[in-house]
Amino acid sequence: MISIRRTHQQDCDSIREVYINAFASEENKTVASLALDLLGEKTTPQTIALLAEKNGNVAGHIAFSPVTFDSLNEWTGYILAPLAVKPAFQNCGIGSKLVASGVAQLTNEGVNILFVYGDPKYYNKFGFSAENAAQYVPPYKLQYPFGWLARILSGKNLSENNVRISCVNSLHRPELW
Repeated sequence: MISIRRTHQQDCDSIREVYINAFASEENKTVASLALDLLGEKTTPQTIALLAEKNGNVAGHIAFSPVTFDSLNEWTGYILAPLAVKPAFQNCGIGSKLVASGVAQLTNEGVNILFVYGDPKYYNKFGFSAENAAQYVPPYKLQYPFGWLARILSGKNLSENNVRISCVNSLHRPELW
């Protein structure tokens, strides 16, 4: 059985272990550090971090942190980063459950848009698209521009172009982009 719950400060070791095991050695420490930094970062609105457990074992983690817009005050957004599932638990629907749980929470809170910088083949199945992200400028130049995606959660997408977004401090690291 898979259960999803909010993370707590005492989950740090388990969260780190998820990323160390799920990512290649060239990037696992960087992504683990990001996940732990987000857990400790105080944001308004609040960063949401979720842990997946399968049969009592920590299997995966996801974080959603708020973004702000340079020209929009009433429009609310978040970015999904990072997401990982331990290799022993992959292909069991855990990543999908983590994404769906976070999307449901953000939708219930009235968030307008959710961004992700990731593999379109994976995230398209959750309603993310490059078209929805096209008019938003990420904080840094992207190494893989095709991975800049968004999903509209409530309302309609804006007609404005070149809306610059800002992220929480933990994501202000060019090497993540």
